[in-house]
Amino acid sequence: MDAASLVERKTLDHIEDFQPGDTVIVNLRIVEGERQRIQAYQGNVISGKHRLAKSPLPGDTFMVRRVSYGIGVERIIPFHSPNVESVKVTRRGKVRRSRLYYLRGLTGRKARIKERR
Repeated sequence: MDAASLVERKTLDHIEDFQPGDTVIVNLRIVEGERQRIQAYQGNVISGKHRLAKSPLPGDTFMVRRVSYGIGVERIIPFHSPNVESVKVTRRGKVRRSRLYYLRGLTGRKARIKERR
């Protein structure tokens, strides 16, 4: 008996299924004092995946990378965070690895990911 079998898995209907290489838009709830707003964060998934048939365990995360003003910005997002409003896939990527950390060293055309048809 392992710890994963003891934890109850919740279905995450607000998150589409995705895998590394996909371009996603993550809508995050930002709290500023007493006000709340939704901020969109778009980038490539470089680690972590989500399948509708098998929901992630509490504590599981995925990492989204984007380039902002020539600087690479990576954000680690927990699946079960109450601040994640939704995750939408805009583009499916064709990659052969599960962790795309090699993108950190690439710029320009070399950093492009081919689209899966």
